[in-house]
Amino acid sequence: MKIAVIAANGKAGQRIVKEAQAAGHDVTAIVRGENRSAATNVITRDIMDITAQDLAGFDAVVNAFGAFTPETLPLHTRSVAHLGDVLAGSDARLYVVGRAGSMIVDDKGTKLLEAPDFPNMFVPLASAQSEQLDYLRMRDDFNWTFVSPAAEFDAEGERTGKFEIVDSDKFTVDANGNNEISYADYALGMVKLIESGLYNHKRVNIRH
Repeated sequence: MKIAVIAANGKAGQRIVKEAQAAGHDVTAIVRGENRSAATNVITRDIMDITAQDLAGFDAVVNAFGAFTPETLPLHTRSVAHLGDVLAGSDARLYVVGRAGSMIVDDKGTKLLEAPDFPNMFVPLASAQSEQLDYLRMRDDFNWTFVSPAAEFDAEGERTGKFEIVDSDKFTVDANGNNEISYADYALGMVKLIESGLYNHKRVNIRH
């Protein structure tokens, strides 16, 4: 498969590039500056400047873009709106690296980010990506999948090769009562998800 990874220089992006290449896929990194990923095919472009020509011929486009400051948080929704316009009518599918904060924790529809014990420092980012998911759900003119990692998303965690793709908005836990994943196993799950071709117009949660 031909896969483009936007923001390939980031922690998630670099691991997804590496995992996709190891699986034998033709991977292109899309980055704003010097490429630091393992990809040898590179497009240097700001996410808001990506064109339909840039993405022509790709089977999958992974959006690993992340913004963390108050003034840039709205770019989560603006970027998928732009990419949706670019990909509209094509066969390519957009896979968005999301967050777990918008997952539902009770029968009342309470989101994880609204729970009393959710860390305040992560509320702005979780809210921005919850809005991003809400926006995606209004679009049916392009293919997309919102891929939430587990609530405990460990950048330094080892690659165990184990993961589960949970097709649900509900916050679920594993047999040990945990909702966690390493970046390395999330990247593996992302590649397997892309290869499956399943879960169009859905949010899934990748966890151990």
